[in-house]
Amino acid sequence: MKILTAAAVKIFFLTAAAFVSIMANVMDDRIYQGYLYDFYGELLNEHRREVYEEYVNEDLSLNEIAEERGVSRQSVFDLIKRCNEALYSYEDKLHLVGRFLEVQEQAKEIEKLSAGTENAEMRRIHSLSKEILKEL
Repeated sequence: MKILTAAAVKIFFLTAAAFVSIMANVMDDRIYQGYLYDFYGELLNEHRREVYEEYVNEDLSLNEIAEERGVSRQSVFDLIKRCNEALYSYEDKLHLVGRFLEVQEQAKEIEKLSAGTENAEMRRIHSLSKEILKEL
């Protein structure tokens, strides 16, 4: 049985922590891309929309999309990149996703602040905030 040194254990945990951090950022990016697509996807042409949906919503790899469509992985990568540039550009101009996320956070805060109160008005506020969150 091999015993790991303290330095090796530290490197392992730092590497694991870095991996978790990187994966959280990747997931955040994918979620944000999903929001961008939900808000602005209809502005993409049909071909771009289909490929982007496969990549973001269906979580297909670039290789899978390329094989399915009979094109190179690089062409799929370039198309996804152009879609992202377009979607981010729309968000830079319109700020719909940013506003949506702000309203969602505010509704969550209202729900949290109004939870567990005996006041009838606060219970109504709590109820309304829950309804708003369901709609968002």
